[in-house]
Amino acid sequence: MLGLWRDAVLRLSSSPVVSIAKIRGRARGIGNEFVLACDMRFASRQNAMFGNPEVGVGLVPGGGAMEWLPRLVGRSRALEIVLGADDFDADIAERYGWVNRTLNDADLDAYVDGLCARLASFDRETLAPAKAQINRFGTPSAAELQSSIDMFFSTLASPSAQARRVKVRGMAYGVPGDFELNFGRYLPAFGRTDADGTHMQQTGQQK
Repeated sequence: MLGLWRDAVLRLSSSPVVSIAKIRGRARGIGNEFVLACDMRFASRQNAMFGNPEVGVGLVPGGGAMEWLPRLVGRSRALEIVLGADDFDADIAERYGWVNRTLNDADLDAYVDGLCARLASFDRETLAPAKAQINRFGTPSAAELQSSIDMFFSTLASPSAQARRVKVRGMAYGVPGDFELNFGRYLPAFGRTDADGTHMQQTGQQK
């Protein structure tokens, strides 16, 4: 399925059509990776939240976050997002370059609709080649996306990832509630599940 996902986001990003994501809610994991593949992103200041929590559940992002984020926010901020596995509000996302801009929720629809109407007033014959030229500097290749897919499945089979997913399932994962709404805040409480982490918990030694 991730191979189909790779092809879909590559087609989305290379299509002559301009894609605009409007976010008023939580865009985590592959949801965030979908909006990253869109040409532009606009978010509700009050209601949007972003994150890639995969490392916190023993995995790595496999849908493109590790390819798109460094291009948008830079290497160091991409490391903060992916390795920290935390939630980020819309204002931070705007500051980092994750989204084009944030707007008050009441103004979001009107702004995006106005931008769409403006773009629609221009000729396809100029919009499409202009997008293609800009894409030379901002889109990952199929091989780059595939390398993260391969890494995702490698981590999926690891014992530490399996142990961590058991803990996640025990926290009402996927059920409406505080854990689902504030996923990133809970992840550090799971502790380490790899061999070194188990040794640290048993002996009380810090590494």
